[in-house]
Amino acid sequence: MSIATETNHASKSSLRWAISDVLTIARRNMLAIIRIPTALVFSVLQPIMFVLLFRYIFGAGAITVNAPGGYVNYLIPGIIVQTTIFGAVGTAIGLAEDLQRGLIERFRALPMARMAVLAGRTVSDLGRNIMVLIIITLVGFAVGFRPHGGFLNYIFACLITLLFAYCLSWGFAYVGLAAPNSEAAQAMTFPLIFPLTFASGIFVQVSSMPGWLQPFATYQPVSEVTKAVRYLMDGANPLVPSPGNSIWVAILWSVGLIAILGPLATAKYKKVA
Repeated sequence: MSIATETNHASKSSLRWAISDVLTIARRNMLAIIRIPTALVFSVLQPIMFVLLFRYIFGAGAITVNAPGGYVNYLIPGIIVQTTIFGAVGTAIGLAEDLQRGLIERFRALPMARMAVLAGRTVSDLGRNIMVLIIITLVGFAVGFRPHGGFLNYIFACLITLLFAYCLSWGFAYVGLAAPNSEAAQAMTFPLIFPLTFASGIFVQVSSMPGWLQPFATYQPVSEVTKAVRYLMDGANPLVPSPGNSIWVAILWSVGLIAILGPLATAKYKKVA
């Protein structure tokens, strides 16, 4: 067997072990959610309250939008995006807890891939986001949400949302590693999350905002992802570009975010671990 072949086999073996390590850490984090379900309950309860509040109080007349299907069809795609973003905050809290308890040091002492801790955490939070997204979808249908795009478009919209939230979670991983504890990590995420979610097209049309705020609210990543999700759920063809089609913009935002945030989180992990 040649040296090149042996090197190739060793690389494949290392890749398999790295993937196995990532899945092991992800499974450990998912089991923690199952065994201590209060965090999952609160993750679900908050978006349900947002749905009910905006659907039956603000959406009953205080907020008007020019959208097919009325305000509920405008609201639910935005809530889905908001829910997954808030779910990604769990990456910061979970890593801060692991760091505070000394688990990061224990993981470092094990014969495992260095990337497994961060990747496993983000993958497990992605899994939690999928569960929450399914629940919010059911709640949306219960309050009158009726997407016109069909099943495949709906799945595509959810995949774009999950991709964006996953890429954003790497930024929250950096926050979790920089915070002294989980409470501080949660507090540090709010100044980042609230401007992006509320100064966007999630709950109201951007045209109703003050003129000085509209450029930011129109082109910031959360608005672009929300427009893409809403565009698909309204029944648009994802393969035919047209005015307002933000699908590729949303995907590019996701790729750009992970290209920047992934190395930052990895570098921070190397310093603290």
